[in-house]
Amino acid sequence: MNGQVSEKKMHSVRWLLAVGWLTLIFSLFYDPISPWLTNPSHLISPIHLHPEEYLDPSNCVKVQGICLPQQPYALAARIFWAMIVPISIMILLVFGHELWRRICPLYFFSQIPLALGIQRHLKIVNPNTGQVRHDLASVEKKSWLGRNYLYLQFGLFYLGLNIRILFVNSDRLALGIFLLLTITSAITVGFLFKGRSWCQYFCPMASVQIFYTGPRGLLGSDAHLKSPHSITQSTCRTVNSFGKEKSACVSCQSPCIDIDAERSYWEGITRADQKLVFYGYFGLMLGFYFYYYLYSGNWEYYFSGAWTHESGQLHTLFNPGFYIFARAIPIPKLVAAPVTLAVFTAASYFAFELLEKAYKAYVQRQNKYINSEQVLHVLFVSCTFISFNVFFLFGGRPNLNLLPNWVILIFNALVAIFSGMWLYCSLGRSKERYFRESLVSGLRRQLNKLALDWPKLLEGRSLQDLLPDEVYVLGKVLPNFHRTDRVRVYKGVLQEALEKGNIRSVESLLILRDMRQQLKVTDEEHDSVFRELGVEDKLFHI
Repeated sequence: MNGQVSEKKMHSVRWLLAVGWLTLIFSLFYDPISPWLTNPSHLISPIHLHPEEYLDPSNCVKVQGICLPQQPYALAARIFWAMIVPISIMILLVFGHELWRRICPLYFFSQIPLALGIQRHLKIVNPNTGQVRHDLASVEKKSWLGRNYLYLQFGLFYLGLNIRILFVNSDRLALGIFLLLTITSAITVGFLFKGRSWCQYFCPMASVQIFYTGPRGLLGSDAHLKSPHSITQSTCRTVNSFGKEKSACVSCQSPCIDIDAERSYWEGITRADQKLVFYGYFGLMLGFYFYYYLYSGNWEYYFSGAWTHESGQLHTLFNPGFYIFARAIPIPKLVAAPVTLAVFTAASYFAFELLEKAYKAYVQRQNKYINSEQVLHVLFVSCTFISFNVFFLFGGRPNLNLLPNWVILIFNALVAIFSGMWLYCSLGRSKERYFRESLVSGLRRQLNKLALDWPKLLEGRSLQDLLPDEVYVLGKVLPNFHRTDRVRVYKGVLQEALEKGNIRSVESLLILRDMRQQLKVTDEEHDSVFRELGVEDKLFHI
């Protein structure tokens, strides 16, 4: 549904969000207004400091047994960490990556070199003809970055969380510089490489997008059910001189999450880097939030939001990094925070590895057959479901706790409902089902081209009424087909599947073989179709 919103409207939304983000960054350097809202004398403000907390030294937020001084503070850091970040996580699970990637301000900034026509070009010489052409640079799939980008993105995400804890959570100047450097990085990558290379290969949030979207967002669209050459999900697009949208994809990555998120998910599900993202994210997130407790000695430090405006954050780097059982442990915070996040991440990864083995053993004891992809899928969506609910026990709570109890209860209910619905929908997906739906979608389009009375043949139902799993219904229709019709339909389905790149896996080949048998296409006709399509890869001759 999000992919159908016009690019013109989305471009306006990106402009507004980019301007809003720059305004927020500017307020980190200069903000004479928002401290008024936190002043204890301004009782009409919902976020004012309570006078008793401001004046009574015994009623305070403590860090390692010492009261934090309470002063009126600017709100930019609190808005960014406790509002914008949680909203982005909610968007990813409910609407999927496709909405976020179309409105993301960093994507907007990364496209500035393209808009200005100043992207880097490489000189390419044809060794046969000697002709010289200039083309935009791209990340080679077989390069180190092309093979290890998920490790890099997850590593940058880990680094970013440490930077938050140590340097930029409450230091407005440091946070402002950090965000400006991030924007500069996005623009630089946009200059060096074509397409959405920043989003695909560098952005630390990309691993988070993969994690919370999974096979699809709750309200995400189904790209694999669209006809070939359709503009799906968050595919790069532009508007021509006639006001019509067209794809602006330059193939910077394949398979591409922006074109078909579910295909990208299934094709990468057995990769070690994708397993690290799903199994490690929960621990990384949990370690991040638990470190506030391990550092301060209490939960009030985090849930009060005091960490968003704590004065002198940079001066605490070499203070004791742990305060456990009312005792400071003399490990510098500069070391304690990275170690905590790393230990939690490793513990999470190995814990889910053990769960994976236990689940496989359970399935075998039940004499059920589930392939390795489906086992990983169950564990992956379970990781996301658990993480989403745990995240919202912490994410946004400093601001949410300022609201009436009934609002908090409604919010908690929405988190449970959204995550439960997402889990139910995601557990019902499988790699085989995805490829079957892809081929059946093409089959519908090809059958619609035949001049047949489908309601009569299907006992009052239309082709659109048939579910993907009801392909068997075609068996009742086949006797009414002329041989040339069967071959033409098979050729059309195969051609669409080749254009989408959806028949490279074993599962898809088996499904194609079943469809071929249902359409009663002979081996000779099958070979003839492949020759007509110019396909010589023996892999497809099933």
